[in-house]
Amino acid sequence: MKPEIAIQRAATASPTDEELKKYALAALAANLKVGELCIRIVDAQESADLNQSYRDKSGPTNVLSFPCDAQVDEFQLLGDLVICAPVVADEAKAQGKNETAHWAHMIVHGVLHLLGYDHIGDHEAVIMEAKERAILAGLGFADPYLSQKPDEGE
Repeated sequence: MKPEIAIQRAATASPTDEELKKYALAALAANLKVGELCIRIVDAQESADLNQSYRDKSGPTNVLSFPCDAQVDEFQLLGDLVICAPVVADEAKAQGKNETAHWAHMIVHGVLHLLGYDHIGDHEAVIMEAKERAILAGLGFADPYLSQKPDEGE
């Protein structure tokens, strides 16, 4: 059974639906998960509203992950990713990254959060970043952490 991925667009973004699904499927395949998730592309205002409501943080952010721990029959509902198109574009430019590569990174990063990975502690960050690097390399993208300017993180 193949994972189901829905794409919702409330803002304009350059990756196609097929590209977004490809990045998400790569992250899911690496973790042998079958399920359903939704990727919603939003503008800065919607991202800021959600970031304030769910994380008590002001302003938009690159990616928000909303895990769902429910199962319908043998099908796992993984959750939702909300990605802010203008933040991703601005970050790519500020960090000197290819925008497509940064989109791939944000999708992979968000899917890994849905799968239970985190980067709060140093040990957790090492594990999650290693997974991200491996998945992105499999997609043909460079290490996203090497291309960042000093003092900047995801």
